[in-house]
Amino acid sequence: MSPGEFDRAKFLADLKACGAVAFGTFTLASGKTSSYYVDIKKAITRPELLRTIGDAMAPYTAKADRIAGVELGAVPIAAAVSLASGKPYLMVRKATKEHGTKKEFEGELAKGDRVLFVEDVVTTGGTLRGAIERLRAQGAVIDDVVCVVDREEGGKIGLAEITVRLHALVTAKDLLASA
Repeated sequence: MSPGEFDRAKFLADLKACGAVAFGTFTLASGKTSSYYVDIKKAITRPELLRTIGDAMAPYTAKADRIAGVELGAVPIAAAVSLASGKPYLMVRKATKEHGTKKEFEGELAKGDRVLFVEDVVTTGGTLRGAIERLRAQGAVIDDVVCVVDREEGGKIGLAEITVRLHALVTAKDLLASA
């Protein structure tokens, strides 16, 4: 399977069926207000949907040595992609641990390792940018991120500013068109 190839229509229907898409008034992590909310945690806690996500993202790992996911929502996705691709993964903290070893991430990373970040939902990409910059400071080479949903609210541009390409299994346009 090449990147982006999977049964998108079935996946969109499954996201809606499990309640991962809700309509109303919501405040997003970015601080923006939205008329819809995408709760991928409702999908990734279901084995069949997590498997679909892992399998659909696995082809993006072709040039990667490792996969990385920021806590909390991206960690199960990183584990699923790791199982589907056979590549190890990193669990990246949102903030540096203030006690014990004060680690930025869990897992092994060697200088020069090519890392593919995975994410659940991207809005502005702010959380990802911080995590990418911290891993780059540790010697990681990061060129790509693949997310389940791109809300198409500046994340692609924000990541491009730090020379990272954003790929999405589905976009907000896809979600809203099938609503």
